[in-house]
Amino acid sequence: MIKCLAIDLDGTTLLPDGILGARTKDCLIRLIKKGMQIMISTGRAIEAAEKYRSAIGAEGPMVFFNGAEVADVPSGKILHTNCINMDVVDYGACVARELGIHYQIYLPAGISPDTGKKDPNQLWEALLIEKYGPEAEYYKKHTGIVPVIKDLRSIASLPIDGCIKGMFIADPSLHDKVRQKMKDRFGEQINVIRSYPTFLEVINAGVSKGEGLRIAMEHRGLKPEEVIAFGDEENDLPMFPIAGFACAPSNAREKIKDAADLIYGPNTEEGLAMFLEKIFL
Repeated sequence: MIKCLAIDLDGTTLLPDGILGARTKDCLIRLIKKGMQIMISTGRAIEAAEKYRSAIGAEGPMVFFNGAEVADVPSGKILHTNCINMDVVDYGACVARELGIHYQIYLPAGISPDTGKKDPNQLWEALLIEKYGPEAEYYKKHTGIVPVIKDLRSIASLPIDGCIKGMFIADPSLHDKVRQKMKDRFGEQINVIRSYPTFLEVINAGVSKGEGLRIAMEHRGLKPEEVIAFGDEENDLPMFPIAGFACAPSNAREKIKDAADLIYGPNTEEGLAMFLEKIFL
């Protein structure tokens, strides 16, 4: 009955260094050739996920930015967007300055970071940061996206309705403090979730990988019982009740494994490929 695999990237499909392992790549290509739909569901931007998608030849509606954006790839057609308000962006910059931590935002696809207006030369979502430091360098290596340096508080004056998401990159010991500050100010208007050990993301209320998966499934004409969801972090949890079956690698956080229907091998050993080969190949 399974027609589609909804796969998280970091910590689930990819090796710890962000590389798509040869065994996993071969496995996913073989599954696609057999008719299986592979749907990437990630916190990454379209641009940051493209090299993995193109490597296996997967196509169709997929989930990006933890569900803030659903897009058909490789066409790049945006099917759904749910942005945070500009006052959230502005306050996030204030919190980052107060705590001395890195903060960045993504503009919607096709929007110029200089004018806030549509720009045909701006193909992807622009990544904006205030200064280039170790965190920015790490994120660039992690995603391949080159950031634009801007005064993030000045972005609020541009004619933009909202941003895809904000992200703090900081030691996990600071995450609870950042989360509390953002929640005290905006309450249920936003979601604050961890997507990677040092990444704390701020997205709009109602945004989740689960909602993104539901929308992508509708566009693909899929029923829950035809989908398996795979993930390892708290941002993956909302996918689990949307899909008919949920799996987590053994390296996942405990509460993720508790919520999964099945646990398989760690991403360090390409556990996803080992599991899929055994079940489908």
